[in-house]
Amino acid sequence: MTAIHPTAIVSPQARLAADVKVGPYAVIGRDVEIGAGCEIGSHAVVEGPTIMGARNAVHPHAAIGRDPQDRKYRPGEDSRLEIGDDNTIREFATINRGTEEGGGATRVGNGCWLMASVHIAHDCVLGDNVVMANFASVAGHARIGDHVTMAGFSGAHQFCRIGNYSFVGIYSGVTRDVPPYVLVAGQPPKPRGVNVVGLRRHGFDAGQRANIERAYRTLYRKELSRAKAAQAIAEAARGQPELALLADFLAEPPNETSRGLLR
Repeated sequence: MTAIHPTAIVSPQARLAADVKVGPYAVIGRDVEIGAGCEIGSHAVVEGPTIMGARNAVHPHAAIGRDPQDRKYRPGEDSRLEIGDDNTIREFATINRGTEEGGGATRVGNGCWLMASVHIAHDCVLGDNVVMANFASVAGHARIGDHVTMAGFSGAHQFCRIGNYSFVGIYSGVTRDVPPYVLVAGQPPKPRGVNVVGLRRHGFDAGQRANIERAYRTLYRKELSRAKAAQAIAEAARGQPELALLADFLAEPPNETSRGLLR
């Protein structure tokens, strides 16, 4: 049965699975749905509308699903937070709901590891298995791909995209899009090569890594325009499936919110 500490405050309108654990002085607001196997730590706050999947661990003092930090937001907007399964949300992390203007929802995928004092702003979308180290932050509308690692105190500007399997180094503040597989570091941040360690950990073999490194050189070392580099990588991807992620990322058409490519 649900184990709710007697000092916790849980709204009668909240919907908790039968085995959810809620620690001392935690607060669960209305319009919150928490799935099976979740644990909400002491003093944590979960407000809604928020839907949380299964087996998530929310550690003490985290603040989940509170109002977006957007001056244009008005109470009563269609604003929600959607969190998948098997995520770890450590102490003092903050994840805000979305805004109507930004699409209405902030989304966190599955298997993410969000360390202490991480901040995820309104309308952000995180993929699966994202790691954000202490004090890493992403501003509104950012899109973070699968298997991305953001080191401590790193950040992403609003509307930035960070592609799958990329790595953002400590203290690096990204203001432009980071393609898949790329390691970014420094102040200001610059592309430093392919995220070789991450690729090895995720099972990319030597041939696949070599293909990705060649594509990286096409994008960053041959002094080609973005369009010509994207065309060359798209052609190579026909015989090298691991390049499809990169080709698709580069092919996405710019719009009024595009930050441009970090080069």
